[in-house]
Amino acid sequence: MANEGLFGVHGAALSLRSQRLSMLASNIANAATPNYKARDLDFETALASVSRGGSAEDAAEEAVSYRIPISPSLDGNTVELSTEQTLFAENAVQYRTTLSFLEGRIGTLKRSLKGE
Repeated sequence: MANEGLFGVHGAALSLRSQRLSMLASNIANAATPNYKARDLDFETALASVSRGGSAEDAAEEAVSYRIPISPSLDGNTVELSTEQTLFAENAVQYRTTLSFLEGRIGTLKRSLKGE
């Protein structure tokens, strides 16, 4: 990664969290779609793959899995809305935390370049 020296793995983490947010949002949007299969991204597995030198996009593709519902619906849809909403909220907080860390790092670099 081009930005690995400045931001370490945090840039890739932000990308993976963003991809997971999109996936969870898609699950929520399709909660009433017959035969829709809920998917999720295993963040820890994807981040470990990036840490070993893989790209965030490849790691995300490898870490996607279908969710097994606790109580499957009759129409074949595996989205459990409460689960998806909880995971979305947790991931959104983690995304914001990673973003705040990166913003702080960029602010430090700016101040350093200005000589403050």
